[in-house]
Amino acid sequence: MHDEFLCHVTAYGTCEGKRIGVPLGSYRAPTLALALWWLRDRAAWIAERLDPQPDAEHLPAGALVPVADTVPDVPAVLRAWCGNDAQQDLVAEELAAGRLIRIATCDETTEYELLAESVDALRMQRTIPALVVSVG
Repeated sequence: MHDEFLCHVTAYGTCEGKRIGVPLGSYRAPTLALALWWLRDRAAWIAERLDPQPDAEHLPAGALVPVADTVPDVPAVLRAWCGNDAQQDLVAEELAAGRLIRIATCDETTEYELLAESVDALRMQRTIPALVVSVG
C-alpha cells in the first residue's frame, strides 16, 4: 500500500506558439483519502472559477454571459468527475497500486490537468538501475 501522494494541478495554454504550463497548486497528501479529497476540491475550485453562480456577490450584474453550446464545458466535466463514485474508486485503485493518474479536460484555449502519484512509487523508480547508453 502506498501511503503518501504528490498531487499537482496545472493549466496549459499556448503563448507565442509555445505550450506553457501554469501551476495552480500542489499538495503532498499523507493518505490516499486526502489525495482524493484534494483532487476533488481542486477540480471543484477550477469549475467554480470558470463557471460561477450568476448571483455570486463578488460579480457585478451582467458580468457573465452564456457561451455557445459548441464550447466544451470544462466545469461540467470537472463537476461530473467529482461526483462519479466509480471514477473515484478507479483513481483510488490506481494510486494504491502505485500508478500515476492523470485527469485532464480542455476547452478551446486551455487544458486543465490533475495529476497524482505515489511518493513510494517515485522512490522505487529511483532505485531501479539506470539504463546507460554509450554513443559513439
